[in-house]
Amino acid sequence: MLKSVIDSLNGFLWGTNLLVVMLLGVGIYFTVKTRFVQFRLFKHMVKLLVDKGEKTTGGISSFQAFCISTASRVGTGNLAGVVAAISVGGPGAIFWMWIVGMLGASTGFAEATLAQLYRIRKKNGDLTGGSAYYVEKALGNRKFGILFVLAAIFCFLGVSAITANSVTVSFNNAFGIDKTTMSFLLIAFTGVLTFGKASKIPKILEKLVPIMAAIYLLLVFVIMLKNIEIIPRVLGEIVSGAFGFKQAIGGGIGAIVMAGVKRGLFSNEAGLGTATAVAATAEVSHPVKQGLTQGLGVFVDTLVICTSTAMIMLLADKGAVEGLSGMELLQGAMDYHFGTFGVNFIALILFLFSFSTILGIGYYAQINLNYISDKNYLKTVYKVLVLIMILFGGVSQSAIVWSLADLGLGFMGVINLTALFILRGQCLESLEDYDLNVLSKKKWVVN
Repeated sequence: MLKSVIDSLNGFLWGTNLLVVMLLGVGIYFTVKTRFVQFRLFKHMVKLLVDKGEKTTGGISSFQAFCISTASRVGTGNLAGVVAAISVGGPGAIFWMWIVGMLGASTGFAEATLAQLYRIRKKNGDLTGGSAYYVEKALGNRKFGILFVLAAIFCFLGVSAITANSVTVSFNNAFGIDKTTMSFLLIAFTGVLTFGKASKIPKILEKLVPIMAAIYLLLVFVIMLKNIEIIPRVLGEIVSGAFGFKQAIGGGIGAIVMAGVKRGLFSNEAGLGTATAVAATAEVSHPVKQGLTQGLGVFVDTLVICTSTAMIMLLADKGAVEGLSGMELLQGAMDYHFGTFGVNFIALILFLFSFSTILGIGYYAQINLNYISDKNYLKTVYKVLVLIMILFGGVSQSAIVWSLADLGLGFMGVINLTALFILRGQCLESLEDYDLNVLSKKKWVVN
């Protein structure tokens, strides 16, 4: 009964292509109206990331905000999500993930900028904000903000279960550890930190994210060097698979596009409003600075990390991964490239990616729940539910978990993208001010 209801709602959100049209439409709009800000100011984005920035007073640094948002993006979506996209849509799905990533960078810029504009400072001096706050302003009703928060919680719980399943499956394949044991280990690690002080999470992820990403990319670089002669053929498969006559004749091109768009959105989260919760708490001298930093995060997620995962699989011999799916497919590809070391490595790096994802979305959840109430019991209930979903997802693979995540994802997207379009003028005005004043070395300060 529950599954049929969830599937029906997902059919409306995804089957009618409602979200695809909104996602691509808003992405194209902001790309054009900002004069391709994600490409035009790319070097400036990188400069802002490495800049030490302002001292924080009740908030976090821009770099910490980048690490938290990247931690939630660089996780299951970059591994299991890419595997799912290729399994359903073939190599061509990666092309559409790229498109979503490039357009999504402008959407990520817009939502983070609005999060800065509509954030609030609490009585104790701490900053808070996010999509729920500007959704209320855009749609004129607090109920829409609450609906966004509830959709986010559904999504986060689903992602927690998906993440746990990926970890337990990979550890079972690599080390023979049974899923139940691994689930309880993951629960123990998560519980210690999520029931501790939330203020510790930014500091942990600030150190963990760069290290795990660097290790992963280094190994992928080695794989690409070893197979450099076949990279042109693989890139050709990605492009031809996205527009191929064979897929079009078979009626499958729609499935390819959907697989890439859906999993691309699941991976980079641009337009969903998830990263806005942490973007609002960053101490920066101008709202656009954090918008640009978050836009860079979308690029890193999709064009770098997701592409790296795709290359691991597509550069493997097809015979070595034939008949495999899910994390077994990714580990089978790593087995081809590096033998047992590769299988074990994916299990360990996935644990780091997944653990950072759970911490990142847990931080998001706590900020979002503050919109409903400052009472700690709501956050405690969420933390307990996360541990339950880790156990549920860890011991069994259930389609309803992906459906639950997609449902939350879908509602978040519809609500957030609508608010972004309504408030588009304020975002564009802020960018114009930044272009005219900050980039021309004049000072602009947010009160």
